[in-house]
Amino acid sequence: MTSTAMGLDFGTTNTVVALGSGPGAADVLSFPHGDGTRTFRSALCFWADDDGKRAQILHEAGPWAIDEYLAFPQDSRFIQSFKSVAASKTFEHATVFEKRLRFEELLSHFLDKLIAHGGLKMPERIVIGRPVQFAGSRPDEALALERYGRGFATLGAREIAYVYEPLAAAFSFARQVEDSATILIADFGGGTSDFSVVRVNAPGTGARCTPLGHAGVGIAGDRFDYRIVDRLVLPLLGKGGFYRSFDKHLEIPRGYFADFADWSRLALMRNRRTLEELRKLAKSAVDPTGIERMIRLIELELGFPLYDAVGRLKRELSGSDTARFQFSGGGIELDEAVDRTAFEDWITPDLAEIGAAADRALAAANTAPADIDRVFLTGGSSLVPAVRQIFIDRFGEARVAGGEELTSIAHGLALVGQEPDMGGWTA
Repeated sequence: MTSTAMGLDFGTTNTVVALGSGPGAADVLSFPHGDGTRTFRSALCFWADDDGKRAQILHEAGPWAIDEYLAFPQDSRFIQSFKSVAASKTFEHATVFEKRLRFEELLSHFLDKLIAHGGLKMPERIVIGRPVQFAGSRPDEALALERYGRGFATLGAREIAYVYEPLAAAFSFARQVEDSATILIADFGGGTSDFSVVRVNAPGTGARCTPLGHAGVGIAGDRFDYRIVDRLVLPLLGKGGFYRSFDKHLEIPRGYFADFADWSRLALMRNRRTLEELRKLAKSAVDPTGIERMIRLIELELGFPLYDAVGRLKRELSGSDTARFQFSGGGIELDEAVDRTAFEDWITPDLAEIGAAADRALAAANTAPADIDRVFLTGGSSLVPAVRQIFIDRFGEARVAGGEELTSIAHGLALVGQEPDMGGWTA
């Protein structure tokens, strides 16, 4: 497929592509996986293929990467959410079968497969979404953009531009606005929550949209997932338990649970030294059940299905007051009831930081809450009721809307890419 402009929403969890199809119009690309999917998982799977002479490292991306990993979990290296390290000075490379891959190399491998599976031909202009604030405790924006530049350069487009992700969503949402309005756009991805205040003019009255101010915070859906893991799952794997040391009962060292912040890091625990330490710990544990579960999770590479169950619980709690966390694999059976109120209590500190970032966007735009006519929420975590409640409390339910949670950014990027002058939108 080809177009004069492409919108590329490279997300922490999913990537979405949209193609300009004429002035004021764009179509979101569907990838031929299963019955078709408009989201391309931001993931890579590597494996070694022995051709009889020497081993070659092959790779897949998106949903095809998940297929490869699930088929051969112990013979592959699976990487996802690598966007979250784009701005990290401490991240230098990922080691894949003794080969070191920098961020831009991971991105290039990912884009190669995305283009191939989408059957895409490069347009003259590609517009790429970027967060207002990159993920990480001390994100280095210049470093992230330098890495982006090297990675996206492999696409070979004549012109590449970057647009704040909530601004792209604003451009898409503006199609629904018939009168002049001041809009707050809130975009909740996997790694960041970003906000933009935009003035939208009525059709035929000059510039359609004018950006007024932005803010962001490195907290979003992935942080919510980890809260579930930390408060619900890890106690089932031994966290908070005790082991015997001579005549004392000591708490199981919490360092063993640190890597569960990112399930893909569990693969690094599958080494002889760590597993031997855990087996010794299980023998001296007051209740060895949890540690034995953790050993099986690590040995059988069950991190992905475990986190998949966590994500499923989060989604179910968005539509129900109670849900069950259910995981089955490797002889492990977990089934726990969870109330939405408990989940909301776990994420209370994160909700406060998200609300503060929204307030900073209003301050940057020199706009009071009363002057906001519409609030548009997008991104998967916008479906979490406690997230939505932040904006209902500030602006009233009548002004808060949502929709196209996974595709609005890519759609807006493709629309921006068809503008004769993108100067007011690029970042």
